[in-house]
Amino acid sequence: MLNKLFAAAFAAFALIASPAMAQSAMSNDGMSMPAMGEPIMLGDLELTNAFTRAMPPNAPAGGGFVTITNHGTTDDRLVSASSNVGGVVEIHEMKIVDDVMKMQSLPDGLVIPAGQTVELKPGGYHIMFINVDKPFAEGEMVPVTLTFENAGSVDLMLPVAPLGAMAMPGMNMNHG
Repeated sequence: MLNKLFAAAFAAFALIASPAMAQSAMSNDGMSMPAMGEPIMLGDLELTNAFTRAMPPNAPAGGGFVTITNHGTTDDRLVSASSNVGGVVEIHEMKIVDDVMKMQSLPDGLVIPAGQTVELKPGGYHIMFINVDKPFAEGEMVPVTLTFENAGSVDLMLPVAPLGAMAMPGMNMNHG
C-alpha cells in the first residue's frame, strides 16, 4: 500500500513539476465544446493556452493548465473544476516551502484579480485530475468544466501534450 501511495505521489509530482493540436469536440449532451486553439471569453475572463500532459502508464493523477486573464474591474474566483475522466478534480497549488516541494488543494478556489493574469502551469497553480480512469495519451483531448464565482462555467477540451511538456507545442505564450 505504501509503495502504491509513493508511486502515485511521484507520478503526480513528475506530471506537474517537469503541448500538437486543438480541435472541437462534442460534450456528453451532444453540444460543441470549445477547443483551446483560440482564446475563449467567459464574461470578463479570457482563457488561453490550455493543455494537459500525457501520463505514464498506470499513473493515477495528471495536471491541467490554462492562462486566465481578468479584463474586468472586479476580482473573480475559480471555485471548482470537474471532468468525466473519473476520480476527483481539484484546484491545486505547488510551491517550495523550506526547500521542499509541497502540493495542496485550494478548497476556497483561486482568486483571479481584476486586471491581472493568473497562469495555471506546471510547478505552480494547476487543475489536478486524481484517480483518472486511464492515463491521458498524447494527441487525445480531455474534457473539463471550470466554474467561476462570477463569470459562471465553461466547458473546455484540453489537448494532451507530450509527457513532461511545459506548454503545448506551438502555443502562443504571449499574455499581453
